[in-house]
Amino acid sequence: MAHEAENTSSTSQVEESDPDALLSPPLDARPEPGLNGKPVRWCDADRTESYTRIAPFQELHDTSIEFFYKPITLTALGFGLAALSYVAMTQDVLEEGRDKRRVGAYAAVVSFLMFSMIQFRDGPFIRPHPAFWRAILGINLLYELALVFLLFQDLNSARRMMTLLDPSLNRPLPEKSYAEHCELTPQNIWDSIDIFCLAHALGWFGKAMILRDYWFCWILSIAFEFAEYSLQHQLANFAECWWDHWILDVLVCNWLGTYLGMKTCQYLEVKPYEWRGLRQTRGLRSKARRVLSQFSPHDWTAFKWEGTASFLHYLIVVLLLAVFLAAELNPFYLKSLLWMEPDHPIVILRLAGVFLCALPAVRELYQYINNPRKAKRMGQHVWLLLATILTELLVITKWGKDRFREPLPLYVRWAWMIGGILLVLYPAIRFGVPSVRKYVGKQKQKRKGKGKGKKVQ
Repeated sequence: MAHEAENTSSTSQVEESDPDALLSPPLDARPEPGLNGKPVRWCDADRTESYTRIAPFQELHDTSIEFFYKPITLTALGFGLAALSYVAMTQDVLEEGRDKRRVGAYAAVVSFLMFSMIQFRDGPFIRPHPAFWRAILGINLLYELALVFLLFQDLNSARRMMTLLDPSLNRPLPEKSYAEHCELTPQNIWDSIDIFCLAHALGWFGKAMILRDYWFCWILSIAFEFAEYSLQHQLANFAECWWDHWILDVLVCNWLGTYLGMKTCQYLEVKPYEWRGLRQTRGLRSKARRVLSQFSPHDWTAFKWEGTASFLHYLIVVLLLAVFLAAELNPFYLKSLLWMEPDHPIVILRLAGVFLCALPAVRELYQYINNPRKAKRMGQHVWLLLATILTELLVITKWGKDRFREPLPLYVRWAWMIGGILLVLYPAIRFGVPSVRKYVGKQKQKRKGKGKGKKVQ
C-alpha cells in the first residue's frame, strides 16, 4: 500500500508540474553527444578530440509532422490550378491589377517555383524542409535564365527592360568616389562609417558561414582589396583611402564579421543536437524548442579545405577563391551598368540569393572533393551557381566593352603577372618536384633491378 501511495504521489506531482507530459509517450534511452555522455560547452570544447566530430544518429520518425514529408504532388497540383483559375478568370481580380503582363509573369514564376519544390532533387540540407532548398534552387535557375536572356540584349534595351520591375530605373547615376579626405584623422574615419560598414560585417559573417575556414576568409578578404586597387580605374567607387581599405574594411568590418561567423560555426560544430520528433519530446518548453530547432541545422560539418594536401585540393581552392572574387565583383559592375543604387532592392535580393544558393553549393563541393566515392558527380547547387557566376561575367564583358575601354595600368599588369607566376610556381615546387623525384627514383630502381637480373643470368 505504501509503495502504491508513493507511485500515486509521484504521478500527481508529474501532473501538477507538467500537465503536457502525459500527452507524450515515454522517452527512449538515446546516446547523447559529448564526453562520457555529458554535453560539452562549445567554448570549452577541445576540437582535436574525437567527441567534437560525432556522426549524427538517425532522426526519429515524427508522426506529428508526417504530413509535411508525404508526397502530395497531385494535391499541390490541384490547389495550384485552383489558385491560377481564380486569379486568371475572376473579373474583379483582373480589374485590380494595373498591368496584366506583370500578373502573368508573377504567376509563371510562382508556378515554376511550385514545380521546383515538388519535383527537383533534394540537396545536402534538410532543415527547415528539403522543399525550401529546392525552391532556392528554382530561384537560382530563374535568375540564370534571366541572365541568359539579358546576354542576348544590348545594354540600352536591358536598361529599359529593368523599368518593368522598377519604373524609377533607367536614369544615369553620378559616380561616387571614396578616395577623398584621406588624412588619417578620427573625424575622417568617423565620417566614413555608414550603413555599408554593417553590410560589410554581415557579408563576411555570411561568407564565414559558407566557407567555415578562417584562413580562407582572410585570403579572400585581402584578395578583394587588391582587386579593388586593380579595378578602380574602371569603377570610381572602388577608389578608397588606404586606411579605408586596410583598417576600416579588413581589420574592422571584415574581421568582425568573420570572427562572429567562425564562432557561430564552432558553436554549431560541437553543440548537442536533438533528433527527436515532436511527439517524442516531453514538456511544453521542450516542444517549443523542438519547433524552433526545425529552423536550425540538423547537423554541422566543419570544413577542412587543406589546400596544400594535394594538387587537386590546391586547384579547387584557387578556383573557389576566383569564383568567390567574381561573385563579389559582379554586383558592382551590374549595378553600375544598369544604373542601380547600392541599396536598391534588386541588388540586395541578388546578394541574399547568392548567399542562400552558396550555402548548399559549397557543402556539395566540399563533399565532392573529400568524399568522391559517395559523391559520384558534382551537385546541382554548385553546378548551377557556377553557371550563374560565369553567365554574369559574360553579361558584364559584353556590356562593358564600350564603357570600360581603359586598359589596365602597367603596375596592375605587373602585379597580376607576379601573382600568376607565384600561383603556378608554388604547386610546381610543392607537388611537381617531389613527383619528379619519385619518378626518377623508381626508374633508377627498375634499371638496377634489370642490371642485377642480367648479372645473375
